[in-house]
Amino acid sequence: MEIILIQDVPNLGFKDDIVTVKDGYARNFLIPKGMAIMALPSEKKKLAETLKQRSFKEEKVRKEAEKLAEKMTDIHVKIGAKVGTSGKIFGSVNALQIADAIKNQYDIEIDRKKIMVDGDSVKEVGVYKAKVNLHKEVRFDIKFEVIAE
Repeated sequence: MEIILIQDVPNLGFKDDIVTVKDGYARNFLIPKGMAIMALPSEKKKLAETLKQRSFKEEKVRKEAEKLAEKMTDIHVKIGAKVGTSGKIFGSVNALQIADAIKNQYDIEIDRKKIMVDGDSVKEVGVYKAKVNLHKEVRFDIKFEVIAE
């Protein structure tokens, strides 16, 4: 029996895949649990239209992310922090402070969840790199410097 998966199913397929399974598996497990629907011609047409619209939207989002990445490749962010006598920071610098500094210095809004700092946080003064994942295909590094206030 051909079915359309509504959600990812381990060892079978991903959401919106059309797969062939045994009738009992589809009727007794996948369909009642809401994991799949029968692949009727009308459902296949709906799926094709949905995939077409989704690909159009994803292309638009990807292009916007590429534009933003191109704009941000050469920026150098400075983050001020209170420092002790040994050069260690009171607290730490994490993705939230980096996102705020980018917004304040360059007026560019980036979600803090998309910024990955090596080691999760920075605890000393110096120059570091952070990875920014704007889209699954668009990633880049930014340099940031932690300075004493």
